Amino acid sequence: MSDSPPEIFDRAARRLRRDRAAPDYADHAFLRDTMLDGIAERIDAVTRPFTDILDLGCFDGAFSPPPGARVVRCDAGFAFAARTGGVQADEDRLPFADASFDLVVSAGVLDQVNDLPGALALIRRVLRPDGLFLGAFVGAGSLHALRAALRIGESERPAARLHPQIDVRSAGDLLMRAGFALPVADVETLDVRYADLSRVFADLRGMAANNMLAQRQPLTRDVLARTFTAFADAADDTGRTRETFQIVFLTGWSPDPSQPKPARRGSATASLGDALKR
Repeated sequence: MSDSPPEIFDRAARRLRRDRAAPDYADHAFLRDTMLDGIAERIDAVTRPFTDILDLGCFDGAFSPPPGARVVRCDAGFAFAARTGGVQADEDRLPFADASFDLVVSAGVLDQVNDLPGALALIRRVLRPDGLFLGAFVGAGSLHALRAALRIGESERPAARLHPQIDVRSAGDLLMRAGFALPVADVETLDVRYADLSRVFADLRGMAANNMLAQRQPLTRDVLARTFTAFADAADDTGRTRETFQIVFLTGWSPDPSQPKPARRGSATASLGDALKR
């Protein structure tokens, strides 16, 4: 009998949703495009070159590696992996050898992983010493308008409809637990204005982010109608409702003796009390 905890996400449903989203993914890729722009800025800020890169959760292969670098694509969905000539694998079940890459990037998938601490630990393992990990995913505080509308639509018997979300502080803690050096987690906000709730649902389906919870319940017509009405009632003077996406960015380095270390406790040569007095 297995002692492993029950999984949050249905792996088979996730693969199916990714395969269904693949043909028209570019029409709904605005969120991941924003993540890739942030990752590109962080890569540009690093002076060292990268030669072997893992694009983890590659979608349609939109991530562009630095010139001269070799990139391996990996995706949980068959269609995305096949389109990019990549490997099909879940992020918490990576098939790569230790120390295979000097850069791992992951945009738009880590919020859909059953074992995120395990996935981060595997990412650190496949990195070479002093290798860099850059990740981005949808974090806590996202889809506030949809959540509020669902609370009204299902006020009598609410059910889990949206994925659990990780805040920026917890994300930083997970990096530290996974053994990354110099961990940094920060968040950026992206606001999108929708004419109606059907457009939100279309984007979530199109970016393979609709409900893939292991315990799913269908929406009844009455609940759906009330949810649509509540979303419309939140519209501004232009008739559009503002939806928010909080994008959490992660930066971590695979440990290496060459990296800067925090000062040893008690090694300070000046008194903080004296400095404050001055």
